[in-house]
Amino acid sequence: MRTIKSKVFSPAIRIVVLMIITTGVAYPLLITAIGQTTLPYQSNGSQVVLNGKVVGSELIAQNFNSTKFFQPRNSTDSGSGVDPDITPNMAISQIPVISNATGIPVNALKTLVELDIAKNKETNALVFAPDYINVLNLNVELVKQYPEVYAQEVLVKGGT
Repeated sequence: MRTIKSKVFSPAIRIVVLMIITTGVAYPLLITAIGQTTLPYQSNGSQVVLNGKVVGSELIAQNFNSTKFFQPRNSTDSGSGVDPDITPNMAISQIPVISNATGIPVNALKTLVELDIAKNKETNALVFAPDYINVLNLNVELVKQYPEVYAQEVLVKGGT
């Protein structure tokens, strides 16, 4: 009787072990290797680098504690609370506060916002892309364009 049970269950056990190895180990390793080879930027979380340091991800909103930076949407305005983008109107409404805090002319800040919109349209099939601003990318561009203004401010992963 014992040999009959082992003969019946033996193929099932082998198939379960084979499926665990295939779907739990081999497939994830293969997909990771393909992703790292073909799309390394996206596979690593679309990390934004400033001065050799990772300051965040283009995919996740971050809070900035200084009025010198553009701010993401409030969590109530974003379904997930981690939306990294804001509308052009939201960005433009923040310009006077940032201009007062930094001394950067309003027109220069508007130009940076417009350039970010144009860059996003180029990246996302011109016709179908809604106008939006990626807050982290815009703040990184501010730091790059005006290093003397932001010398005391430090962008770090997860906020300032």
